[in-house]
Amino acid sequence: MYFEKDTTKRGSFVVLPVLSSAPETGVEAGGAALYSFYTDTIHRETRLSNIYAYATLTTKGQNRLNLSTNYWSPQNKYNLTAQLGRIDFPVNFYGVGNNTVKANEDYLQQKRYRLNLSALRNLGSNIYVGLVGGAYKYDLGSDNATGTLNTVIPSSDRGGGSFIYLGPSFSYDNRNNNTYTTKGIYVHAYYNLMQGVFGNNSYQGGFFNIEYVQFFALSKKLVLGIDIQEQSLTGRRSPFYLLPLMGNDEIMRGYYEGRYRDRNLLAGQAELRYRLSERIGLAAFAGSGEVFQSSFKISALKPNYGGGIRYFFDLEKGLAVRIDYGMGQQPVGEKRLSGLYVGLGQSF
Repeated sequence: MYFEKDTTKRGSFVVLPVLSSAPETGVEAGGAALYSFYTDTIHRETRLSNIYAYATLTTKGQNRLNLSTNYWSPQNKYNLTAQLGRIDFPVNFYGVGNNTVKANEDYLQQKRYRLNLSALRNLGSNIYVGLVGGAYKYDLGSDNATGTLNTVIPSSDRGGGSFIYLGPSFSYDNRNNNTYTTKGIYVHAYYNLMQGVFGNNSYQGGFFNIEYVQFFALSKKLVLGIDIQEQSLTGRRSPFYLLPLMGNDEIMRGYYEGRYRDRNLLAGQAELRYRLSERIGLAAFAGSGEVFQSSFKISALKPNYGGGIRYFFDLEKGLAVRIDYGMGQQPVGEKRLSGLYVGLGQSF
């Protein structure tokens, strides 16, 4: 798989090591594994399914565990996804808003449990409808009595909470490939109706997400991808741990996830992908985004740009290891925000 071109549709399995270090965690070590397969090897249109697992442990006893799957039935009649995860890992909290400062950084202990499920049915003409559902549980806390969490956040939300959710989901998907797309459109939207449970049973709200993605084949080796995403938290209350977060390894790369958070998020990016050879690809990306309470302002948009390299370890399936370096704004009195990302698969 790594050195020869496989034109069959047999399953493939890859394992990658994970190694990092930070003062608050010590050394973090573990691994990620991806099993990719087709549920139908006869019809060419059947999309690639996968099972993904991720596990790490730090020298200070923290850990991250995740198991997920994306399943496409024969001829794409159904698309089922599931994710089960647990995080016992610290997180930095800077407050709420589009202009938080590093001086307000608060170190939070975090335990999060997550179950996400979705089921979509193909109605024809590349249209899918279905349901999403799941549950979250957050346990949070800060030892700093005068820190951002304990001075800015209402006492009822400082410790986290638990909730369940259910709602409708819609997709339009005419991409020519779901792992290395060169042309087509993908639109995905869902709305979670959320209800607090246990000690958080007074919370009621909703979470809306819509994403628009389109790809253009500019030449045989050059592809342009465009990705626009909007998220909104609805309801009167806005627990800080449920707010949309700016920055991850897919969009607004270079921003620490959670450095900026608020009730609404709007972000977009364009990415040029050039295939140097069957095995090696290059990428350059640029975009912008912001979080906001109620009013979007063009003048408040934050920049994002960077580039990366891809190594295609499975040519038949278009699967690649991705290394990206992203950069963002330079807040007044701070270093320019940036980040290095290593992952499996394309950014979008």
